[in-house]
Amino acid sequence: MDIKLRGLGADMSDMLLIKAFWDEEAEVWVATSQDIPGLVAEASTQEELTSKLQNIIPELLELNNVQYRPIHLVTEQNLHVEVANVA
Repeated sequence: MDIKLRGLGADMSDMLLIKAFWDEEAEVWVATSQDIPGLVAEASTQEELTSKLQNIIPELLELNNVQYRPIHLVTEQNLHVEVANVA
């Protein structure tokens, strides 16, 4: 099965949604999905996470008897910026 992760602009109404966030404490990207039972993946880069997802999603879909649909991966990362006081 060829898994393609899609970006914005695609029709998301019939997609499997995966949410990924940056865990600052663990210094990894963490991906989970309510649409794919058992999906929890961690990786140090988004590229590594995408590669892991492409490997484990087909197995999880089969194990959970979930029909394949296009996948939408949403990533979130908080950015902390220090700004000097400007008088």
